[in-house]
Amino acid sequence: MLTPLGRGTLVGSVLLYAAGFALGYPEPVVLATGGLIALAAALAWTAPRPKLEVRREVTPGKVPRGDAAVAVLHVRNLGGRRTGLRARDRIGGADHTVDVPRLPRHGTRVLSYPLPTGTRGDIPIGPLMLVRADPLGLTRRVREYGETRTLLVRPRTAALPVPPSGRAHHLEGPTSDSAPSGTVTFHTLREYVVGDDLRLIHWRSSARTGTLMVRRLIDASLPTTTVVLDTRDLTELAVDAAASVAVAAATAGFPVRVLTGDGPVAETKGDPELVLDRLALVGPGATGVTEALRRAGGGGSLVLVTADPAEASAVSAVRRRFDRVICVHLGPSAPAAPGVTVLPVTDLAMLPLVWGTR
Repeated sequence: MLTPLGRGTLVGSVLLYAAGFALGYPEPVVLATGGLIALAAALAWTAPRPKLEVRREVTPGKVPRGDAAVAVLHVRNLGGRRTGLRARDRIGGADHTVDVPRLPRHGTRVLSYPLPTGTRGDIPIGPLMLVRADPLGLTRRVREYGETRTLLVRPRTAALPVPPSGRAHHLEGPTSDSAPSGTVTFHTLREYVVGDDLRLIHWRSSARTGTLMVRRLIDASLPTTTVVLDTRDLTELAVDAAASVAVAAATAGFPVRVLTGDGPVAETKGDPELVLDRLALVGPGATGVTEALRRAGGGGSLVLVTADPAEASAVSAVRRRFDRVICVHLGPSAPAAPGVTVLPVTDLAMLPLVWGTR
């Protein structure tokens, strides 16, 4: 395609031709001819398409924020002549320049470069874009090679013990409908959804209602850890703190719920990877945690992560629904909250220290 300079050269050449013929002067025609010849040569320069095979690896595919990750490119020359090139690799919303040394016929080069991991989230890597321009800058062609890979930058976590529920749960049933799904004891019936185990279908109830009903089994002996994250004025410290608490419970095999003011983020039993994957994508929100606390049900431990002193105090209103309530307050001082253990935290390294004093 023509660059702005190339389009200007084309327009100028056309005007010079018109002026030369109209006025009868040969000089403008000569200049116009030179411009068109330069454009033709530039198009011929950028027309050849290098025959390349590009294979990409991102290792590791998931990484805590700030840890090292590397992109590895395998570039193979499928053409019949040696070629060297300068390309751009797309990393999120930025470009990274990649210099590929001259490749012999059917030769392969392996190139690697570090990836930025300072920003949490899902970062697309690729495709590799080969930009070929003529020496005069009149034309430029951009061609894409290889496929896109994704780097997931997850929250950082600190090692914590599981927050205690403060109370033993009854082995014969849950304290509420929010008890985690499991395999220990029967709780209630619900409608069948695709993917349910057919062995759990309650045929007598299904025949009576005309709808397939399945038994819901629960593990009532395991207390649930509910983590509520305040996403207003969201900081990485807030996400890291919430991830640390949730991962501690999930790693120990306990049920975990993670909520924000905008809705549920993750619910799992013993799967810390799921928690980290979901929290990697959490963004700022405009809603407080009042509704999230209402949806949290009850039982087990409640951990609120917030920088708002008002929210830290308001969590006292739900303390009777939970066996233990902890507020991780992102600030140097801890606001008073009756019946709530408030832990002031200013950086992630401080969380295990105050967590041990709860």
